[in-house]
Amino acid sequence: MDSHLEKIRSTILELPRKKMVAAAGQWSGDPDEIAVQPLLSDGSSRRFFRVFLGATPFCIAVFPGIAEVHGHAESGAAAALGFHLQKAGVPVPAIMAFDQDSGLLFFEDLGEIRLHDYLRRNPGRACDFYPAIIKTLAHMQVRGADGFDTAWCYDSPVYDKELMLERESGYFYRAFWQDTLFGDSVPGLEEEFKRFAEATMRFFEPLFLHRDFQSRNIMIKDEQPRIIDFQAGRLGPPAYDLASLLIDPYASLSDKRQAELLILYLDELQAISDVDIVRTKESYPFLAVQRNLQIVGAFAFLSGRKKKPFFRPFILPALISLHNRLTLTIFDDYPVIRKTVSESLLQYRSHNKG
Repeated sequence: MDSHLEKIRSTILELPRKKMVAAAGQWSGDPDEIAVQPLLSDGSSRRFFRVFLGATPFCIAVFPGIAEVHGHAESGAAAALGFHLQKAGVPVPAIMAFDQDSGLLFFEDLGEIRLHDYLRRNPGRACDFYPAIIKTLAHMQVRGADGFDTAWCYDSPVYDKELMLERESGYFYRAFWQDTLFGDSVPGLEEEFKRFAEATMRFFEPLFLHRDFQSRNIMIKDEQPRIIDFQAGRLGPPAYDLASLLIDPYASLSDKRQAELLILYLDELQAISDVDIVRTKESYPFLAVQRNLQIVGAFAFLSGRKKKPFFRPFILPALISLHNRLTLTIFDDYPVIRKTVSESLLQYRSHNKG
């Protein structure tokens, strides 16, 4: 902690004076008045700190995760994408500084309130934010793609078949079916996942893809949505981020509300772009299944291997959502996936009756 504190202090003291005065008012400039408060992260290995100049919140400092090379690349992507999205008019936190040597990144402090907090404490008020969030999403996807440089991406530049198989369907298979339920190998499952990924790739569209656009990554400040955790951004089909928002287990939106927001989104996307709206609508069920597989796999891994119990209660609603979606007739050609998910739901319910 001491080394982190000293790095935060020294970097802040190197910032232009006008930046600090604008954010911290009458801060005296005394290094001893720089206070640092550690913050908890969700599933990330990155380390977060709230920085105060005197009594005034100044910014959020983020150190890379434990994996040195990967963590620094992730920080670099967050900086590059943050500058790009901010220039494109997307409501992301302003980046105040980035130290390439340490990977330390300073973001504007957006406060404490996420959309998820409204969903828990005041669901009716939370629903009021969704139209603005839908509009923000469509504009981020379209404007974020303009001038996008795939060299900024630390992970992969596009949403593709390999990503689906490794980190979505494969994640579900390994982290949930095998590691959580101790399931045996399922003949034909990986082959169907490959066919499903190929079918989904028909809908590829090179728009900006956040890839984790859900209620815990949407801050609410001054009654307006602000988008965080965009460092895994890449190019991909727009309906993926929409699915992330609508099937978000933290939110538990009704089927009716999801359908209404889907229509609102398609109208907004059509108004600001030349994207094929019919094709986007057709892509939605496929991308929703891919996202749902990723959610179940991630929550199983984080609650199991990573020992983070916060995620465990959301596994069952995510499983139910996945099971129900796969009953659509468009998925009749994927009987092994259907059966595996159905058996997963039965087993998980049986093992978690209490």
